[in-house]
Amino acid sequence: MTTREAGPQAPVRYELPKEVVAEAIVNAVAHRDYTSNGSVQVMLFADRLEIWNPGTLPPSLTLEKLRQAHGSVPGNPLLAEPMYLTGYIERMGTGTRDMIRRCTEAGLPEPEFAVSDGFQTIIRRTLAPSLAPQPESQPESLETRVLRLLEDEPKSKAELSRGLGQREISGQLNKVVRKLLADRMIEYTIPEKPQSRHQKYRLTGQGRAALAKGPRGDAL
Repeated sequence: MTTREAGPQAPVRYELPKEVVAEAIVNAVAHRDYTSNGSVQVMLFADRLEIWNPGTLPPSLTLEKLRQAHGSVPGNPLLAEPMYLTGYIERMGTGTRDMIRRCTEAGLPEPEFAVSDGFQTIIRRTLAPSLAPQPESQPESLETRVLRLLEDEPKSKAELSRGLGQREISGQLNKVVRKLLADRMIEYTIPEKPQSRHQKYRLTGQGRAALAKGPRGDAL
C-alpha cells in the first residue's frame, strides 16, 4: 500500500531505475556514430535490458575508465550542445558512474558496458530464483546475429539489414558477409553470379554447426 502524501499520484517503484534507463538511451543517441546507418536499439529480455548503438568509445576512454571519474568526450559536438542546454546530458562525464550508483542503491548488479560491433549497455534485472540466468554469456556478435537470421531461410543483404534493425545496408554488414563467405559459414544461392541483384545467402553445414555449438555468444 502506498500513500499520496507527496502529491496526487501514488508513488511507484520501478524494477529498473528510470534514471538509469534514460541515461543509457540518451548516451546511445548522443554518442552514436552518425556516419553509420545502424539504429539505436533498446531490447528487453527476461533477465536484462540491452541498449545498443553503432560506434565505439573515443580513443581517450576505455571500458574501465567509464567506471571512474572521467571527462565528457562527445562524439557529436553539434548534437551534444543542444542536448546539454536542454538538460539531457552533462559536461562532467558523470553519467555512467551515476548509473552504477543508482543500480547499486536499487539492489541490482552494476551495469555492464561492452564494445563489439557497436557499444552496448546491459542492465541486469532482478529475477525469481527459478528465472535466474545461467552462467553469463558474452554479447552476441554481429556475425552470430547474421547467422541466426539465416537459420530459417535464405535472405538478401537488404533483408538481413532489416532484420538487424538497419534502414540501409551498412559497410559493417558488407564486411561481415564477406567474412562469413570466406569462412564458409554461408554461401551464395546463385554462386555462378555473385553480383546478381537476386542474390541471397544461406547457411552452410559449417554455419549450422557453429550455431549449434554452444550457448548464445559462443557460436563463433
